[in-house]
Amino acid sequence: MQNQEKVIVIDFGGQYNQLVARRVRECNVYCEIFSYRTPIDEIKAMDPKGIILTGGPSSCYEDGAATCSPELFKLGIPVLGLCYGAELMDYVLGGNVERTKEREYGHTDIHIDTSSPLLKDVPENTTCWMSHFDYISVPAPGFKAIATTRNCPYAAIANDEEKLYGLQFHPEVLHTPYGTQMIHNFVRGICGCAGDWEMGSFVDKTVGELREKIGDGKVLLALSGGVDSSVAAGLLSRAVGKQLTCVFVDHGLLRKDEGDQVEGVFGENGSFDLNFIRVNAQDRYYKKLAGVTEPERKRKIIGEEFIRVFEEEAKKIGAVDFLAQGTIYPDVVESGLGGESAVIKSHHNVGGLPDFVDFKEIVEPLRYLFKDEVREVGRKLGIPEYLVSRQPFPGPGLGIRIIGEVTGEKVKIVQDADAIYREEVDKAAKEAAIASAANDGIIIDAENPDYKVMRKYYPAWMPDQYFAALTNMRSVGVMGDERTYDYAVALRAVKTVDFMTAESAQIPFDVLQTVMSRIINEVRGVNRVFYDLTSKPPGTIEFE
Repeated sequence: MQNQEKVIVIDFGGQYNQLVARRVRECNVYCEIFSYRTPIDEIKAMDPKGIILTGGPSSCYEDGAATCSPELFKLGIPVLGLCYGAELMDYVLGGNVERTKEREYGHTDIHIDTSSPLLKDVPENTTCWMSHFDYISVPAPGFKAIATTRNCPYAAIANDEEKLYGLQFHPEVLHTPYGTQMIHNFVRGICGCAGDWEMGSFVDKTVGELREKIGDGKVLLALSGGVDSSVAAGLLSRAVGKQLTCVFVDHGLLRKDEGDQVEGVFGENGSFDLNFIRVNAQDRYYKKLAGVTEPERKRKIIGEEFIRVFEEEAKKIGAVDFLAQGTIYPDVVESGLGGESAVIKSHHNVGGLPDFVDFKEIVEPLRYLFKDEVREVGRKLGIPEYLVSRQPFPGPGLGIRIIGEVTGEKVKIVQDADAIYREEVDKAAKEAAIASAANDGIIIDAENPDYKVMRKYYPAWMPDQYFAALTNMRSVGVMGDERTYDYAVALRAVKTVDFMTAESAQIPFDVLQTVMSRIINEVRGVNRVFYDLTSKPPGTIEFE
């Protein structure tokens, strides 16, 4: 983002690089991630207000370890090192880092110096999340200890005169209760950032930039109905109106009623000014998937068929000037384009442009946003909450939430079961949030809730993702006086920060009982309901 006040995160291969950037943005400060190999002149040219060094898997004193130039700390720009970043800063500036006798991992009691500007408004005794096998044994000249633990005499260090700070622990994770306060103290206090990064101004600025870039050109967007492509469509519609054509391919593997919901928002009777084309390709997909049981083959068939359908529609439209995509910032980072972390997965949005559409240039209006920011932009644009807050949904859709062969009958079973599950969990969480808010004297309108307020009061068990899947298991049951031989539905619900790891959510048993009863009574073809307790790893969030 040009001309935007920013803090930059320099990535040394840590698993939390995106989380660090998200925490900075939660302080209303724009932030981007860059490789530790980024030349110092490029860093200067960015003119950042602050620099944060991430954790990493190496020992900074080993040959070949990720490192940085001492010049980085002499730019007059405040620097905050986290875990490996703190060790590296100390080591590069003349301190000593060595292997610990006793590794610290997990929740750790910590005693802090409350007079430090980095630790302002943090209790003198609190806890933090440690994960290290090296530690700072001797601080570099000019540094002093501002926090200690039982095994770590320099759990945090500071050189206030040079505005250089290091935390041996991870303030970016939720397990460090006052971590966000520490990051706020750094970016808003020490760096002096104004905190002017907010989604209302992003919308206005981006719409203006899109109008200037696109001019009177034509734009084509593949609209999946997910959050990212829907928000991209909303932004482009506001910018260029009917110059935008959205192609929505309904492959018959969406959640219940989602195809109609997408058309209701973006179609002829919707509130957005654009050209909307819906392709109902359900039968075509079911024929292609008939008899296929291997998960990866299912994925490839679904992906390749989407390309064929989209290609056919694109040829009808003819040449366009711009191909739009709903690429978001994690897509860029996870594809290995923004930092030094391992490539997690390749994304079709950033891994190469399709060769079957005649276009001149690509446009990605959400490229620098995280998912929570994309949702907020959607709300600013007036996209309905049921679409904006929609849970993550895999590209192959229900095709990988149905174990074994995909048929129209199985799709209907999992759609109906999933709709019941999500309805009951949402209802229970909403009721708990309204009651909790009322205890604080805050009234939430149940019919028209303020979701930003309600989310603060959601119960601790509220999952980050939850859905029903159809197993390939059939078993004997009894319904009424009749013997049944029907399918088992599995319910999945996880708590996660980054979706790289996840734990099973502890949904109240009475809620699960209600879900089970409704599914068995209302969904034909199901006589058992399971609850999946598997964490990630060893399992995955999706079933296939």
